[in-house]
Amino acid sequence: MSSESFDAVVVGAGPAGSAAALRLARAGRSVCLLERGPFPGAKNLFGGVIYPRILDTILPGWTGEAPIERRVTRRATMILTDTQCLSVDFRSSSWGGEAYNGVTALRPRFDSWLAGRAVAEGAVLLTSTTATGLIRTADGAVSGVRTDRPDGDLLARVVVACDGVNSFLAREANSAKPPSPEHYTLGVKEVLAFAPEEIERRFALAPGEGADFEVLGGTGGVAGGGFVYTNSETISVGLVLSVRDLESSSRRPEDLLACFKANPGIAPYVSGGELVEYGAHLIPEAGIAMMPELAGDGFLVAGDAAGMCLAAGIWLEGVNFALSSGAAAGEAAAAAMAAGDVTKAGLKRRYTALLEAGFVLADLRRLRRAPELVLGARMQGAYPALACNIAERMLTVTNPEPKAGLRSIARAELKRSGLRLRDAVRDAVSLVRTFG
Repeated sequence: MSSESFDAVVVGAGPAGSAAALRLARAGRSVCLLERGPFPGAKNLFGGVIYPRILDTILPGWTGEAPIERRVTRRATMILTDTQCLSVDFRSSSWGGEAYNGVTALRPRFDSWLAGRAVAEGAVLLTSTTATGLIRTADGAVSGVRTDRPDGDLLARVVVACDGVNSFLAREANSAKPPSPEHYTLGVKEVLAFAPEEIERRFALAPGEGADFEVLGGTGGVAGGGFVYTNSETISVGLVLSVRDLESSSRRPEDLLACFKANPGIAPYVSGGELVEYGAHLIPEAGIAMMPELAGDGFLVAGDAAGMCLAAGIWLEGVNFALSSGAAAGEAAAAAMAAGDVTKAGLKRRYTALLEAGFVLADLRRLRRAPELVLGARMQGAYPALACNIAERMLTVTNPEPKAGLRSIARAELKRSGLRLRDAVRDAVSLVRTFG
């Protein structure tokens, strides 16, 4: 069995891994980008929207070549009950210009394009190859990865683990915390085919424009939320479900998704589509609370493998956090090699400084309480019905009776819901502190 040597081996050719490999190759380092699927993106599941400002810094001019589906000009936050839908719907024509706020993409195409850019900078891409473990020196430093390839191991001065939410390499490196069900949600998604004109008619969009709907409620009593995203010729519709709640409910995720699609607030957008894809994927939900040790001797971890995913209700972001953390890991590894210090201290100091200078750690720290708040029992159960009932009463014309005021309606509905005022006030304060 032979061994091949590189300056760095990056495991996982998703956005984090490709960004890391691109930065390393651009710094003149030999880098191998390892992907267990037959091509980058083959094993990825994603809603999804990419928020592209970080791409501006990694690949200026990306808008002319990246395989995007639609530019998001309409964002809505929907609250559902079985019979009601309350929506805060926002549009901006400025989002349709070159300074996109968000774009929809399909990961098989997007990931393959991004990995191709890393290859164009000099990275070596190995697909259909699984990293089966870490190689260590006599003093315990990571010095490469073992693979299932017949031609042997890959040696490296630095290994960057971007191998996703179930990062076996991070666990083997003793940097990952033991998995806990409350730290994860299960994303389930269907992709439904429609003619582009039909998508634009249903969502009231101009050609090329897209919509992003985030949904609270409609999850069949299982804590979580839903989403609807428009692609060029398909609609992505899905749920994000608490793993712990799902297990205790004894309900199957595909059944919950079928009920979500049939909800009166969702059905007009998705009914009649041809199913072209179904998938499920674990999502790291807890942010800072589940973040592993980010560095070891000869080792870094980034993206979902490091729990760097923002799940904050209003903001559901993964790809831009992966891109930023992966780019920072690649830059830190290149700088540490240039300084001749790939120890844990040398790598961690540089990596942490880059993460601190950006948005990843700042956002995860500021919104660290958001997942617990959004997935809490009252937010999931009582508040959607309360909000919808207040809206329905406010908008119901009661002539010849005089109209009730908002305060009296809110008091009556709060009493009817069984919620205690002090709990509602406490939750309101938590919302302001978290998102304010």
